[in-house]
Amino acid sequence: MKKIVLTGGGTAGHVTPNIALLPALREAGFEVLYIGSYEGMERKLIEETGTPYRGISSGKLRRYFDWKNFTDPFRVLKGYGEAKAILREFRPDLVFSKGGYVAVPVVRAAKRLGIPAVIHESDMTPGLANRLSYSAATKICCNFPETLSLLPKDKAVLTGSPIRAELLSGSREAAYERTGFTTERPVLLVIGGSLGSRAVNAAVREALPELLKEFQVLHIAGKNNLDPTLSDTPGYRQFEYVSEELKDYFALADIMVSRAGANAICEILALRKPNVLIPLSAKASRGDQILNARSYEKQGYSRVLEEEALSRETLLAAIRETYADRARYLAAMEAGGSADGVAQVMSVLNSVTAGRR
Repeated sequence: MKKIVLTGGGTAGHVTPNIALLPALREAGFEVLYIGSYEGMERKLIEETGTPYRGISSGKLRRYFDWKNFTDPFRVLKGYGEAKAILREFRPDLVFSKGGYVAVPVVRAAKRLGIPAVIHESDMTPGLANRLSYSAATKICCNFPETLSLLPKDKAVLTGSPIRAELLSGSREAAYERTGFTTERPVLLVIGGSLGSRAVNAAVREALPELLKEFQVLHIAGKNNLDPTLSDTPGYRQFEYVSEELKDYFALADIMVSRAGANAICEILALRKPNVLIPLSAKASRGDQILNARSYEKQGYSRVLEEEALSRETLLAAIRETYADRARYLAAMEAGGSADGVAQVMSVLNSVTAGRR
């Protein structure tokens, strides 16, 4: 039986594509082991899938002053040693990394042991952790055509991002029953990211009286971001986090407002949902969401509203204009297509393992 180690963590974006690959890996006959941090969010997500999990020490690679910069290198070195011991014990045919700081020692240890590693970059511009892994990688998968020019030419492969198949099989009827919504008005789904967004939440709630005249609103606000004063508002449902029901809410949505994380926008494209993207500002990030959003805007898939311009009025205008012009966005998404990221990545993994036999 072929063996593969999956790694990646720190945020949901570094984990969910790995989860999307699990059914295809098992169907292809791979035995799977996941290496993540001891207490990172990836542990719970992966263990819920029934996949064996091993933890290692992990440190963040910061480009700003922090006292932890003096101790984290030792944590990374410890993680490298732990990863090497796990790989020696498990003896995988290859490693697949979705990025995040915990993945760096795993990929470097694989290189040291002669185990091929494939890494995947979701964002348009590669993150620091993945850049540190380039020299140890056999192939580098990416999500955007623009990213190919930023990667080593002999390693870069455009695959798209793996999407969980179950997200495409939601039931509108189940969502209507769960929410109590009706067919009389379209449904707006707002998703602020895995941790939510205060700026997006505030603008949505300020605009809510006007929005509810035209839409029913499903609002996934993030942990500790519910507003109890709105709990009984007709046509409005709010949640901290949604798991199993998400596929049904996706099916129900006629239009979406979302952050512009790479995995989120790939799901929106695969689902063919007219959308307004509100990327995380450059002040709060390295600017990758802005580049992701602009790429989708250029291809005609999305309307972009910068966070600096976000207000009750601009949000209302963006939603109304996008919904009115929804046929154009849908046509662009249909014409542009959406690569089957799972199949494309599996093709790369199979070609790498075949090269070792």
